[in-house]
Amino acid sequence: MSLGFRLNDPTSHSETSAIRKACKKLETSNLHGTILYASLQPCLMCFSVANWSGISKIVYGCKKTREMITKHYYEGSTDIHAVNKNNTTKIELVYIPDFEKESLEVVRMWKKLRK
Repeated sequence: MSLGFRLNDPTSHSETSAIRKACKKLETSNLHGTILYASLQPCLMCFSVANWSGISKIVYGCKKTREMITKHYYEGSTDIHAVNKNNTTKIELVYIPDFEKESLEVVRMWKKLRK
C-alpha cells in the first residue's frame, strides 16, 4: 500500500511529499531555483504545488498517456504544459525519454504496493 493510502492523505503524492520535506528541512516555502525530478509527468496537483513553492524546473522520465489516465495514475487529462503556458510564473518542464523504461518500472512497483 502506498504512503498516501496509509496516511489517508490524497495529497501525499511523491512530488508533494518531497516538496513538503524540502520546505521543512530548509525552513522555507520558497524553493526558487530548485529542480524536481519525477518518474512520471506530474499530475496537476503536484505541478501546482511545485509552482506555488517556486520550483524552477521539473524533469520527468515518462509522459502521461490515455492508458495511465484510465488506470487512475492521473485524474483527468489536464495538460500541465497548457496550464504552465497560462501561469504568470513558468516552470521549465523537461521530458527525458531515455528514462521512460525505468520510470514505468517504478510505476509498476508502486502499483504492486497499492494492492
